[in-house]
Amino acid sequence: MMKKKILIVECMQEISSFNPVQSEYDYFEIEEGEELYRHRGRNTAIGGALRVFEAKPDFEVVPAIAARAGSAGLLSRTGWDRLSKQILEAVRSHVEEVDGIFVSLHGAMGADGELDPEGYLLKRFREMAGPNIPIVISLDLHGILTERMIRQVDGIAIYHTYPHIDFAETGARAAMLLLNLLSKQQAPIVARVVIPALVRGDELITRTGCYGDLIRECQRLEREGRALSAGIMIGNPFTDVPELCSQVIVVTDGDEATARGEAERIAGEFWPMRHRMQGKLISLERAIAQARTIEGPVCFTDAADATSSGATGDSNSILRGLIEHGYRKRALLQIVDPAVAATAHRAGVGAIVDVKLGGAMDPLRFQPLDIRVKVKLLSDGRASLETMKIPLDAGPTAVLEFENFTIVVMSRSVSLFDRAMYYANGLDPVDFDLIVVKSPHTEYHMYDQWVEKNFNIDVAGATSADIPRLGHTICARPMFPLDDIKAFEPQGIVYRRL
Repeated sequence: MMKKKILIVECMQEISSFNPVQSEYDYFEIEEGEELYRHRGRNTAIGGALRVFEAKPDFEVVPAIAARAGSAGLLSRTGWDRLSKQILEAVRSHVEEVDGIFVSLHGAMGADGELDPEGYLLKRFREMAGPNIPIVISLDLHGILTERMIRQVDGIAIYHTYPHIDFAETGARAAMLLLNLLSKQQAPIVARVVIPALVRGDELITRTGCYGDLIRECQRLEREGRALSAGIMIGNPFTDVPELCSQVIVVTDGDEATARGEAERIAGEFWPMRHRMQGKLISLERAIAQARTIEGPVCFTDAADATSSGATGDSNSILRGLIEHGYRKRALLQIVDPAVAATAHRAGVGAIVDVKLGGAMDPLRFQPLDIRVKVKLLSDGRASLETMKIPLDAGPTAVLEFENFTIVVMSRSVSLFDRAMYYANGLDPVDFDLIVVKSPHTEYHMYDQWVEKNFNIDVAGATSADIPRLGHTICARPMFPLDDIKAFEPQGIVYRRL
């Protein structure tokens, strides 16, 4: 019997429209052909999909291309033109031989001249594949699923965890959905309810928050077999694009009533919780005052400069505040400043140098800080994410010390939602009294399990949880909390591609 062939494609980046520095083509790690098999055993969507596909003797994988970049600013026009052409050419060279397509996406991309890159790619994939080849996608729950995207696909699998740990599981769910479509000739229904709300904060932690309670309803629908897949996408509030929103997605095997009804029910339960799902911030001055009196270690969360959400990573606001308010305990911080990292590498380990630290990419928000530092350690800035095990490359990196402060200075922005860059530079957060984390949340065991208090600091940045002050100009309005919306009635829209 002839094996059915599955094409695998990936294009993943999350951007902040409020980051003043555009990202470029060379931000992306590109894997082509058999290089995609590097994902075997990894906690990635492709890794999970490969596990499912390769366990089925009647199916054969056709690896096309995977492009992945860390979160950053809007992708430049030239960068998008080169990237999109490369992806489309890789798909075009294989599409005529395949029976199904799996596409791993983030969903919160944005490019200069194309604010729906995923929708553009999927539309072109559909044009190349024709109407009869099923396409299934996996998405980050922080993605923005657009109508153009939905109209091209037959199935959707969405992350169910935040902080995210189910990358491979989501890829596996998407793969199983695609196999079912190929085996049973299903005609899936996609129901979508758009919720005019942007949300942040601790209630989004799926292990403990009210958002997680609703996600478990989606999981129940899948486990009971009432839905092929279900999820709640909360978008990325920093990706200012026309269809930015929160939304409920329910996919069923042709059961329109269940798809629409369940999507509307869950959206109706989500809406009253929108006030709870906002960031709860504390002023830097108050957090420092309290941290002085706390005996155990504390964490200062700088979600406003979260590189994993698309910020520049060059904020020195917390460091400046700690200095000005006389914090004297051991503090560990991270910052992106290529000029300072280069200075440290030229000077060498043990050197004493004067530097202007911070504001390297976002000078309107952050003014450089004049300090004299000792170069403690130099590295190439390479590491691997703790959970996903994918590589990080922060470029030439330096550990600098002055007074009671230890600072990891990187040349390039990388995701800082774990401890990888600290560990890779010989530093263990448990050895410090105060640790700055440039991510809105991390996995529980990484910090929250052992610190006495995690302060969510109210400072400026391209990914501030104070959503109304970011300056949205493109997303649909009215939108909570940008606007006061008195009433909302969930309205399910049903899509049936074939």
